[in-house]
Amino acid sequence: MKEICLVFEYKGIKIRWLGHDSFVLDNYIKIIIDPYKITKHDKADLVLVSHNHFDHLSVDDLKNVCTEKTVIVAANECINMITGFAFKEKIGMFPGQEKTILGTKIRAVPAYNLDKINPDTRKPFHPKEDNKVGFVIQMGDVVIYHTGDTDLIPEMTDIQPDIALVPVSGTYVMTAKEASQAISKIKPKIAIPMHYGTIVGSSKDADDLKEMVTSCQIQILEKEK
Repeated sequence: MKEICLVFEYKGIKIRWLGHDSFVLDNYIKIIIDPYKITKHDKADLVLVSHNHFDHLSVDDLKNVCTEKTVIVAANECINMITGFAFKEKIGMFPGQEKTILGTKIRAVPAYNLDKINPDTRKPFHPKEDNKVGFVIQMGDVVIYHTGDTDLIPEMTDIQPDIALVPVSGTYVMTAKEASQAISKIKPKIAIPMHYGTIVGSSKDADDLKEMVTSCQIQILEKEK
């Protein structure tokens, strides 16, 4: 495998990183996750939105990737904000819910911060009670886990996907060190770092993760321009 690549392919699924937490998963359908400040406007069959923050729920970006045939699946807190452009259907999900959409099994899982993130106020950036989500996506026999914006939380330890997309920048999400600890719990075959290089974090965070993890392959993707 290349050290850094633009397109990573696993069992026929092509994975591209659009920056921040945004990915394209391309196989029998095209899935786009959390589109934000993207420059190449793929048209999605299915869009997943993990939570309501501007860098994950971007209506301008959703307009660019959606058509009248696109299904949008989002954390339930997002649903009333998704309006004013063409799409086929929008579906809200709470952690623990599972649906099969366009032949793809989608499970919403918890994504939240622990209190340690903001000890002065004890109010994290992503409170558990908001019901923000990550997504477990099954495309054929391949399971991909997009953690959403989260810390290392107990709910992620039983997922054991083929591929885990994990944040590494700290501040609002896990640091690279915490992500390495999460990977040891999640037990993926491959982990891809995200949530760096746009708002907080840098490529060093991804490199640090690669140095720390020995239990699985760390595949760093080049941001699509």
